[in-house]
Amino acid sequence: MALLEVNDIHAYYGNIHALKGVSLTVEEGEIVCLIGGNGAGKTTTLRTICGLLRPRGGNVQLQGEDLGHYAAHQLVSKGIAMVPEGRGVFSKLTVQANLELGAYTRNDKAGINQDLKQVFHLFPRLSERRNQVAGTLSGGEQQMVAMGRAMMSRPRVLLLDEPSMGLAPVLVDLIFETVQNINREGTTILLVEQNAHKALQVASRGYVLQTGEIRLSDTAVALQNNAEVRNLYLGIQ
Repeated sequence: MALLEVNDIHAYYGNIHALKGVSLTVEEGEIVCLIGGNGAGKTTTLRTICGLLRPRGGNVQLQGEDLGHYAAHQLVSKGIAMVPEGRGVFSKLTVQANLELGAYTRNDKAGINQDLKQVFHLFPRLSERRNQVAGTLSGGEQQMVAMGRAMMSRPRVLLLDEPSMGLAPVLVDLIFETVQNINREGTTILLVEQNAHKALQVASRGYVLQTGEIRLSDTAVALQNNAEVRNLYLGIQ
C-alpha cells in the first residue's frame, strides 16, 4: 500500500473538466515529481489532494484512508502540507511568526521549538531574519519561509507547487538541494515543477500530465531518456 494514492480523480472548475481520471501513487520516503506544461492540471492535482478542490469522481487516500471526509484544514493534522505556488507568506508578519503559524494544529511546545530550530538549520538565512517582516524578503527567502512553515506541521507528505518559480539560478539550486535534504530526513514529497530538468534530477519517479490526463509515468532516469519528454520538457532534440 502506497503512502499517498490518487485514484481516478475527476475535477472541475465549473463546467471545465480539469482532471480526467488522474491516478498516481507516492511511496513512503520517495520524491515523486509531476511535470507538464501550463494548464496541464498540475496545481489542480495538488489542490485536490489537499482538499482545496473537491473531486466529482475518484478519491485520495493516505495510507489507505479516504481523505474525502475531511476539510482542507483537517488534512494538515492528518499529515498533508502544501507549499503553494507564489509562496503565500503572511507579508505583514515576521519570519518567525510565519513559521509558528505552520504549527497551529500542534500543542507540543517543546517539539515546536525543536522543529523551529531545525527549520533555521535548514535555512540559515531565516535564522538571521527571524524578526524581519516577511513581505520585505526576497523571492527566494519567501520561498524558504513557505517551505519552513509547511515543515512546522510535521507533514507525512509535503506537496510542493513550483518551488523554483521566479528564482535566480543560484537560488533554484539551493531550493532543490533543500528539497533533497528534507526528503533525506524522512519527509515524503510530491513535487510539481515546470523546471522538468531539475525535478527529474531530484525525484525517483515521475508522471507527465497533459490536458488533465497522465500521459507517461516511469522512473526519473527513464523519463530523462524518453524522446518525447526530452523534446517537449527538457528542450533536448
